[in-house]
Amino acid sequence: MSRAQIVRNYLKAIEQRKDVAAFYAPDMVQEEFPNLLSPAGARREITELKAAATRGRNVMKSESYEIVSLIEADDVVAVEIVWRGVLGVALRSLKPGDEMRARFAAFFEFEGDKIRRQRNYDCFEPF
Repeated sequence: MSRAQIVRNYLKAIEQRKDVAAFYAPDMVQEEFPNLLSPAGARREITELKAAATRGRNVMKSESYEIVSLIEADDVVAVEIVWRGVLGVALRSLKPGDEMRARFAAFFEFEGDKIRRQRNYDCFEPF
C-alpha cells in the first residue's frame, strides 16, 4: 500500500473515531504549529497523542477531512485538507452543534509503513 493511501486511511480512521495508534511508529512525534486553538503550538509523543485524541472526541461531535491536494515523495506525504468539525460542547463564541472550519497543511514522514513524524499547520476560520 502506498504511503499516500496510508494517510488517506489514517484520516478516515480519525473521522470514524477509531484508535489510530496502529498507524504510528514507536517513536512517533507530532508537532502542531501555533494556531487559534493552540497559540503556543504543541509537541506530542504517542502518550500525549492518545490523550489529545480522547479530549478531541469529548469536544467534537464529528469531524471530516476533505483532501484538497496530496503529494507523495520518498518517505514524505504532504497533504492540504479542509477540516470541518461539529462541536459537542461550547467553545468561545460557538455553541454545541455549531461547525468549525479550518484549512490544514500536514506533512507525514514515514518509517516503512508507519508514521514517524507529523507536522501540522492549522489555519482555523475565526470563531
